Amino acid sequence: MKKFIFITSEGSTVAPNGSEAENMQVVGIVENVENEDEALKKLLQENAWIFEAEFNVAEFIVYRIL
Repeated sequence: MKKFIFITSEGSTVAPNGSEAENMQVVGIVENVENEDEALKKLLQENAWIFEAEFNVAEFIVYRIL
């Protein structure tokens, strides 16, 4: 089985000094799946907040973690 990490450039983060910082954010890590499609399906099933936060799922960047 494989492990995948999902990243997005959407949104922003607050830096320690209180200013807004543009960066990439980890959306989630999915384990025990066979491929990217299965990983995305599992990620979305287990994390309803992704839709509630209105992330554009089509823009997610996914990498297999070895």
